Amino acid sequence: MLLTDSLLDFFLETRKYTETLCAPLEIEDYVVQPVVDVSPPKWHLGHSTWFFEEFILKPYAKDYQIFDEDFAFVFNSYYETVGKRVVRSDRGNLSRPSVEKVYTYRSYVTKAIKNLFEENQGQELYNLLEIGIHHEKQHQELLLTDIKYILGNNPLLPVYSAHLKEHVAEAHPREWISIEEGIYEIGHNSDEFCYDNELGRHKVYLHPFQISNVLTSNSEYLEFMEAGGYKKFDLWHAEGWDWVNQNTISAPLYWHKVDDEWHQYTLNGLQKVDPNAPLTHISYFEAFAFAQFKGCRLPTEFEWEVAQEYFPWGSRWEWTESAYLPYPNYKKADGALGEYNGKFMVNQKVLRGGSIATPKKHTRPTYRNFFHPQLRWQFTGLRLAK
Repeated sequence: MLLTDSLLDFFLETRKYTETLCAPLEIEDYVVQPVVDVSPPKWHLGHSTWFFEEFILKPYAKDYQIFDEDFAFVFNSYYETVGKRVVRSDRGNLSRPSVEKVYTYRSYVTKAIKNLFEENQGQELYNLLEIGIHHEKQHQELLLTDIKYILGNNPLLPVYSAHLKEHVAEAHPREWISIEEGIYEIGHNSDEFCYDNELGRHKVYLHPFQISNVLTSNSEYLEFMEAGGYKKFDLWHAEGWDWVNQNTISAPLYWHKVDDEWHQYTLNGLQKVDPNAPLTHISYFEAFAFAQFKGCRLPTEFEWEVAQEYFPWGSRWEWTESAYLPYPNYKKADGALGEYNGKFMVNQKVLRGGSIATPKKHTRPTYRNFFHPQLRWQFTGLRLAK
């Protein structure tokens, strides 16, 4: 029997946790879309459900009845292979289907998946279910950061949760970890789940380098700001300098000056900036400029992967100096699932580690996250190297 009870339990646990994340929301919060990069919570609930229906139930469940013929159009994200879809910027206009109907859809598909896997347990289905679970976990992180953006742009700056801790200071003192030059192997190398962009384990040559065992803190970044870091063009890439000036950027996302003191919006509401907490919600452009200010640099993703065993990580996605590119011998999967990673390997930077929003059982030393260099709504920070 290839399908273990633990995988089905993992599926059910994942489905439940997505809805737990939405529990603090008011019904009005489910449809808001302040910017194109942020999707409404209702859309995440539907899209992560459509994925299971489209890629597992429709092709493999005998006599499966599609819940709603319109949902493939409404909840497809970017899969050209599957067909037409709502333009991303219009997701906030989806006042219908109702939130109640989307939750009914979730229950319908979850039950159908459970029934299918109780009767049919082939390796191919096992692999698809595993991908679907981790796809939903990705959307759990996006869901939480999108909720923060939605509430953080509400003039009332409402509290989402009184319990989730975003900003926990690192207790250990800074040390510079020295890594010797040499040839190192990079990439996933176990039977555990990974995405295709982690495959193609290969050797890289690294020059000797040092990397900080702590993330950059708010107090360190405040020094950069107070020294005029946002006004010194020579610290920035040309594109980053244009971004700063065109968007009037002068502080990390969610920072507000209140009575001459810096505060930041958190999921616990507006709070004073903790100088000892790790910096977050910065773009790659800001991370690069700060590293220049400190006379340092960002690590490459390969340096990060080699060094990660020597420091704690996982509270911030860490910008690296690496472009998001395929590993040697990378091959996209056939069909729609081939659109999952490969077509995004251009004009983006790799982030490593994970964040306080990353669900349990969903990060590892080889995980390659990627975003455009100007984006800041994820829990992004940096670790210096030299």
